[in-house]
This record gives sequence, structure tokens and C-alpha cells, in this order.
Amino acid sequence: MLHSAEDRFAISDLAARYMRGLDRLDEALLTEQFWPHARLEYGIFSGEPKDFAAFCMTALKDHDRNQHMLGQHLVDFVAPDEAYGEVYYQAYHRTTDEQGRKRDLVIAGRYVDRYEKHGGVWKIAYRSELVDWLRDDPASDAMLEGAPFIIGARKPADPLYDRHAMRSAR
Repeated sequence: MLHSAEDRFAISDLAARYMRGLDRLDEALLTEQFWPHARLEYGIFSGEPKDFAAFCMTALKDHDRNQHMLGQHLVDFVAPDEAYGEVYYQAYHRTTDEQGRKRDLVIAGRYVDRYEKHGGVWKIAYRSELVDWLRDDPASDAMLEGAPFIIGARKPADPLYDRHAMRSAR
């Protein structure tokens, strides 16, 4: 079924905003990517979007940082208002173990989705997370300590949310 590039971009943007919601701990943004009636199946979680977003905020709040990277995103339109998708991802989590040592947990997998369009808006109606592999390694970026880098943060401290500073920079 032929769909416009606008439809394809709208669905792709769902995945990007979903990842931003996780990385910035933005519960409202994460929830907004799903229809309220959506079903989520993650193995470690099964339920509705609002409960999933609360689960994620609790699960990720003790991490130092998170970064989710998107890979290929295939979409199969089956009707004017319905599509199915597969989104590859890698998720990086900076954690601290029981002995106080920094760890890097990397999880790679795919989201298997069903999307619905209502009132001209695409959102996720079903999502299942498939984990293909993971690694848990000692952190190895000690050179960041004290380096002159701007380090990402959670909402609202991340520079992403300071549009006034971006607008007034010369």
C-alpha cells in the first residue's frame, strides 16, 4: 500500500521521541507516543502506556546516563490508518554496581510495532521489545572526568530544553 513520505516520517518521529523520552526521563513525552489503548509487551513489563512510562522512570532514575540509538526502521502500511514496523536499537546505560564501580550496560534489539492513525495522527498501538544481545562491561571513559565537554543531562537540565539560550547565542 502506497503512503506519503509524511506518513513515513510521522511514524519514524515516534521512535525518535520515544528514545528522547527515555534518555531525558521525560515521562509525558514517552507516554505521548502511544495511543491510550495501546498494549506493550517487554518481558519485564506488560501493560498500558502510562504504567510503562512510570515503570521506565523508576527503572532509569538511578542510572548516571542513558542513550538509545536507532537503527533501521522498516514500516509496512497495510491500510490507510494501520501499519506495522520493526525498529532496531542499541541502548547504552551507565550504571553503578553494588561495589560502587561504574558499569556500561549495552542492550541491542528490535521493537516490533503496530501503528494506528486517528484524526490524521500516527501513534503506536502495540509494541513488543525483542532483545537480541547485551553486554555488561566496566566503564572505560575516565577521561571524561573533568574534561571540558558539555555532558548531557535529564529534563529539564539538558541543554535541549533551554531554547532561550540557543536563540540568544551569537
